[in-house]
Amino acid sequence: MMRWAERQAAGEVIATARAMRTSGLVVGTSGNVSARVGDAVLITPSGMDYDALTPDDLCALGVGGREAGAARGRRKPSSEAPMHLAIYAARREVEAIVHTHSTAATALACLGKGIPAFHYMVAAAGGADIRCAPYATFGSSELAAHALAALDGRRACLLANHGMIALGSTLAGALALAREVENLAEQYLRTLAVGQPNLLDDAEMARVIAKFASYGQHKGP
Repeated sequence: MMRWAERQAAGEVIATARAMRTSGLVVGTSGNVSARVGDAVLITPSGMDYDALTPDDLCALGVGGREAGAARGRRKPSSEAPMHLAIYAARREVEAIVHTHSTAATALACLGKGIPAFHYMVAAAGGADIRCAPYATFGSSELAAHALAALDGRRACLLANHGMIALGSTLAGALALAREVENLAEQYLRTLAVGQPNLLDDAEMARVIAKFASYGQHKGP
């Protein structure tokens, strides 16, 4: 039986998953969403239509380490649960994760390309670039390890021949970052179609990252 706090969070996870699709970040049942709730992680189930989800369809997993804990719920959790749990175990500040197969980010990932400092908004992901993690089979511990390495000091990365993942302190923040990464990926692809972009140097990106620390009305992703 889902606890009250989990049920409330479940509604937000479902709303985020649906917003991910209406934003064009996923097609069909691709991608997945999760949120930390106390000592558990709520994650979307494997292969289910987001519009048909109810709170009882979400899976609650323990965060006891880098492997999936025992699931509460009637559904099979997303195949990417090991990647989500590995991130939550390693990054205590992360409260929400959005994983997408959005078109532009996935196109770059299929080329094995990350996103360099061609635009200052790259710093929104936490660093001077957005890395592309090496390929590994979906749902594998190898993919989880590659994603963790690519996310070191970052809040988003691409996954080679796969898609993209974005982290946040809230579901809204993780979704907003995923949208920004997709926008940057589209801009970068268009730039590459014309030529090689002028890249901002490390000193400028450091200045931008420092300014982002106090940008907007709220601190943090």
